Amino acid sequence: MSIRSLGYVGFGAPDPAVWLDYATNILGLMPARACAGEDWGIPAMPGSGPKSAGSGVAEDGSVYLKMDEWQWRIAVHPDATNRGIKYIGLEVEDQADLEAHVRILGEAGFPAELGSAEQARRRAVTGIAYVQDPCGNAIELFFGPTIDRKFKSPLGMDFLAGPLGLGHINLITSGKLEAAQDFYTRILGFDLVDYIRFGGGNSANFYGCNARHHSIGLLKVGNVVGIHHMMLEVTEVDMVLQCLERVNDAGIQVTSTLGRHVNDNMLSFYMRSPFGFEVEIGFGGRMIDAGWSANEFVEGDIWGHRGLDPETIEKNLASAPRG
Repeated sequence: MSIRSLGYVGFGAPDPAVWLDYATNILGLMPARACAGEDWGIPAMPGSGPKSAGSGVAEDGSVYLKMDEWQWRIAVHPDATNRGIKYIGLEVEDQADLEAHVRILGEAGFPAELGSAEQARRRAVTGIAYVQDPCGNAIELFFGPTIDRKFKSPLGMDFLAGPLGLGHINLITSGKLEAAQDFYTRILGFDLVDYIRFGGGNSANFYGCNARHHSIGLLKVGNVVGIHHMMLEVTEVDMVLQCLERVNDAGIQVTSTLGRHVNDNMLSFYMRSPFGFEVEIGFGGRMIDAGWSANEFVEGDIWGHRGLDPETIEKNLASAPRG
């Protein structure tokens, strides 16, 4: 029993249409061909398809975005009070695995609940269950995503996703780091890959569930709880640089300059997303195997990534809009 991948994420935003513009014209994501929960219609019958008609915009104003063969990977929901993460979807194997996770979570003191078929349909998956991590993040365990293929980036971007998941997210845990570590490792089965200590009790800790170096990062920086960044990985280095050029042309804040990390070997940069948290676009991330041993590393970057020091991160978090 273990998590297979970071399958999808959902965010809140006062105006999801702003995120749609950013995601398609800066990141190169594709509007979902059908929004989660929509009826696909009758195959080969013109006019019977989903109401959203490939716009990626649902009737309630939510935006759904596609980056590979999955129907969607990132959702942005109307929410004037929460500009951060609303839920994290973690993929399991099948119905038996889902039920086993629910049982083990409950025995560990984390009440988990199986969802209905209708609730699963609202996420375009076959089965779903719900729980909260120690930091209050809504975790959705699921299996059987809808696969509709036909991804085509409007900007020619090609994302490394599929069985590796959408990328990674780094969560800020404040004083709940140890409880969060136990939740993701001892209960959900993530493996500690490596970590770095900044002094003053601050640290960054990285956890994998497949060949991708890490899918979840847990940070202790200051007293904030929430999301620091989401990483999307592309298949060619030029795609990173082309995205950086678009970011600069659009006047979007680069929060960490182009650089290469020591631990996961990712060549990347970080930018401010429209409503606060950061997005990392990277290339060349390290893949790991069963023989990997967790280790502490002492320098964050081979070169570049100016702006990822604890002081700047804390300053950026304090200035980011959150409500």
